[in-house]
This record gives sequence, structure tokens and C-alpha cells, in this order.
Amino acid sequence: MRDTFVKTLVELAKKDKSIEVITGDLGFGVLKPFWETCPDQFTNAGIAEQNMTSVAAGMALCGKTVFTYSIGNFPTLRCLEQIRNDCAYHDANVKIVCIGGGFVYGSLGMSHQATEDIAALRSLPNVIVMAPGDLIEAQECTKALAKYKGTAYLRLGRGGEKRIHEKIENFEIGKAIKVHDGSKIAIFSTGAIFEEVELACKEFEKDNIYPLVYTFPTVKPIDKKVILDCAEKCDIIVTCEEHNIVGGFGSAVSEVLAEEPSKKAKLVRIAINDVYSEKVGNQKYLRAQYGLDYLSIVDRIKKEI
Repeated sequence: MRDTFVKTLVELAKKDKSIEVITGDLGFGVLKPFWETCPDQFTNAGIAEQNMTSVAAGMALCGKTVFTYSIGNFPTLRCLEQIRNDCAYHDANVKIVCIGGGFVYGSLGMSHQATEDIAALRSLPNVIVMAPGDLIEAQECTKALAKYKGTAYLRLGRGGEKRIHEKIENFEIGKAIKVHDGSKIAIFSTGAIFEEVELACKEFEKDNIYPLVYTFPTVKPIDKKVILDCAEKCDIIVTCEEHNIVGGFGSAVSEVLAEEPSKKAKLVRIAINDVYSEKVGNQKYLRAQYGLDYLSIVDRIKKEI
């Protein structure tokens, strides 16, 4: 996803000189195409993410469209106060980009595991929250946020994510995207965890179970219409996210359903069960350890059935 993000941003920045990128002293191999193509639109703020965010807010208030870039929790939790006070409060045109949402940097321990970021950023007024599920969604999110005027959060995987879509027609911030038709069970996912959802669906096919599947590249604002439509015609709605179960994507869906108690669907949230990871390992290993791999998803849904 990160390569797709940078490639898309380079093309946008060549046409729009107001686009700026600020990095927190990393990502040089990935960002190299940007600074080589648009050297006057690139800044290295050093290992000073709070300062990076405040500088971005100042640039935005002077007419720039600024993308801050760092990994895991560094551009989000480390500088949450600056995002809140300097960016969101002023509707500053700053896009906070996190590379490595969830367990991507799992081998570096819990300090690098971004598992509360959606909840934190979603709670801030005036902040859009996006977590694309594949390369095409990442491309479309980047283009949409470059046009959007205001503060936003873009949560990306690291690399190697598979393509879900060949193309997306009429992509919009706040709209979910249907991937598979189905009945009785609806599975919603946000971010790169979709690859586990897709493998789970292949397992279900062996038992002639065909869930209705949507990806939600936007967590805030959430697509209420899709949620309520699925709640009307399905028995179970399952949310999948590589994030803490408190305050994240599943919580956003539950908030919509709580205000419509007449809907029949039962909600099942699959996420990290409100714990810090005490384990260290790669993303696949940690997903399995915390019930987020496709076999765990299949097992949980079959128990609900």
C-alpha cells in the first residue's frame, strides 16, 4: 500500500504545487520517488513528530495541502495533542499518514503495534478516518484526501497486500464497497485485514456458506445506509479489524445499530480483545495469536451460526 500511496501522491503533486510531504526521518527508500520528483515539496522534520505536526498545521493554514508520514503510533498517538489542537480544531488541511497499522511492525513489540489509533483519531471532531483494504482503495483514498479540505487520517499497511478490486467506480469518502453478494451473514472489514476475510470466505464455500462482504475504506464518517440495509436483511453482521475492540471500527458499526434497535441482525465484533500484545512476531503470527487470522474468523462465525 505504501508504494501505491507514494506513486499516487507523486502524480498528484506534479500537478498541484500546494501538496507537501513531511516525514519524521524515515521512509526514505519509499519516499525517494517523491523527493526526487518534487524536491521543493518535501521536508524531513527529523525524529520530532509533534513538531512535524505543528509545522504541517502552519503550512496548511498558509494554503498548503500537507501529508505527514511516519510508522505505527509515531504520527498519531505520539502527537495526538498537536493533531487535536493545531490541526483538527482549525480544520487545517493536514493528512496524517500511518504506515503499518495493526501488527505490521509486530516484530518490534507493542510500542510499534498501532492498535488503538483508529479509536483515538475517530474521537476527534473534524477528522476523517480512512483505512483502505487493498492497493486500489489506497490509491482512491489518497486521491480523495488530496481533494478534501480539512484534517484526515490515512491508515495504511506496509506492503504486499493483495488487490481486491480491478477498479472502483465513483469512489467516495464515507461509502462502503461491496465485494461479494451473499445472504444471512454480512462481513464488514476495514484495512488490510480483508485478506483474512477473503480466505475465510473461501473456507465457507466448502460448506456452501456465502456471506455478503463489504470493505469500509472509511471508518469516519461511517456508511450508515449499508450497515442498516444489511441489518435488515441479514441475521448476523460480523466486523473484522486489526485494532483494539474498544472504540474502533466495530464500535462505529455498533453505534449505528444501537440507534436502530428494531433491526434484526446480531452484531459480532472480531478484533483484539482489549489487551496489549505480550507477544513479538510477524503480522501473520500475531493475527493468529489474537484471533484475527482466517481460521479464527471462520471458527467464530460458525459458533455464532
